[in-house]
Amino acid sequence: MTTRVRRRTIAAATVVVVAAIAIVVLAFQLSGNITYFRTVSEAVDQRASERDQRIRLAGEVVPGTLRETRTGVTFRVTDGKDTVTVVHQGDPPGLFKDGVPVVCEGEWGAGAVFDSDRILIKHGSEYEPPKVDAKQAR
Repeated sequence: MTTRVRRRTIAAATVVVVAAIAIVVLAFQLSGNITYFRTVSEAVDQRASERDQRIRLAGEVVPGTLRETRTGVTFRVTDGKDTVTVVHQGDPPGLFKDGVPVVCEGEWGAGAVFDSDRILIKHGSEYEPPKVDAKQAR
C-alpha cells in the first residue's frame, strides 16, 4: 500500500470514528431531554420504573377536586380507569378548571402523588373575539 493510499484510509477511518462518537454523544444528549407521555393508567402501571423521570401525565380534571394552595393547586386527574392526585407548583393556565382535559408535566413524588410544574390544556381551534358594546367603547 502506498503512502498516499494509507493516508486516505487513515483519514477516512478517522472521519468514521469521529462521526460515530458524535452520534453517540448526540443520542445521549437527546435522550436526556425526552419527556414521556403517559395516560393516567399507563403512568400508574409504570410508576415504580419511572420514579425519577420527567413524564407528561394526560387525563381529565375530576370535578370537585380542584383546590388552591399557597404555591399552586392540587387536583385529581383521571383517564376513566385510574385516578391520581396532582400537586402543581405555580399558576395554572387561564383555561384550567374542573372537567377539562389536561397534560401535567413533572414526576412522581412521595407515594402516589404526581408533582407537576407545567400544565398544558387543549382548547378549541376556533377563536371568537370578545363581544364589545360599541356604546361603551367611546
